[in-house]
Amino acid sequence: MNDHTAAVGPYRAIFFDLDGTLLPLDVDEFMRDYFAALGAYVARFGVSPEAFMAGMKAGIKNMAAHDDGRPNDEAFWEGYFAHVDVDACDWGDELARFYDREFGLLGANVAPNPAAARAVETLAAKGYPLVLATMPMFPERAVRWRLEWAGIDPARFARITHFENSSSVKPKPAYFAESIAAAGLSGTDVLMVGNNTVEDLAACALGADAFLVTDHLLDPTGGFDASSVRSGTMEEFAAWVEKLPVCANPALGIGTGLVDAAARERVIAESRNAAPAAGEKRAEFSIDGIEG
Repeated sequence: MNDHTAAVGPYRAIFFDLDGTLLPLDVDEFMRDYFAALGAYVARFGVSPEAFMAGMKAGIKNMAAHDDGRPNDEAFWEGYFAHVDVDACDWGDELARFYDREFGLLGANVAPNPAAARAVETLAAKGYPLVLATMPMFPERAVRWRLEWAGIDPARFARITHFENSSSVKPKPAYFAESIAAAGLSGTDVLMVGNNTVEDLAACALGADAFLVTDHLLDPTGGFDASSVRSGTMEEFAAWVEKLPVCANPALGIGTGLVDAAARERVIAESRNAAPAAGEKRAEFSIDGIEG
């Protein structure tokens, strides 16, 4: 484990990525299975495979590109229905059925990492508010399913990001700023736990501290210096959080819905002057006895 610096926190909330962090998952394989299952489901309403894939690609592209303050689900459906017949079925009802039933079956072969649940339970017992900061391109039910596959109780999280309550995506600072604002915090109050050096560590641009989980490490640009942040396996992370003190000043009243754009922009503006310099100690307490 790379401890980076002995000083940590004090954190007022812990943000977690899901896929590859709490949930051991081959994302590419999962997405192939997901598209195949959803495509087969909508085919019963006369949607061709070509139209379905074109619609999914357009919807995902819209979510990634838009910056107009709309919820991501609105951006998705705009792209999707440019290729798929909006009147083919009652889309709200049918997709609710799909995510309640068929989607859950996709996790049949997922083997959870018990250390992830242990880390979550330890932090919750110590009073740390938890936010699931997962890529918000899925409905909430799909996100909750994936937490269940990981062996983690979704109720442990005060806020779960999904495509209805988010108006941006990783690695845009606006995505993280929404949840920071929903918690009534500044970026420096937060620890972000994730496995992607680009998508998850983007939270550091807002002043957040980070723990990079290395079991399923993703480094999209290549050559990331892991010694620049605290890092280790999920097992090592679970051991690390056992040494954290009780949360002294937890965030209260964390919002679960859409965040006002002005609140989001305030977080981004504040972060320009609040982010600590690289390697700067940002704590009033320390953890002893952790090997680097």
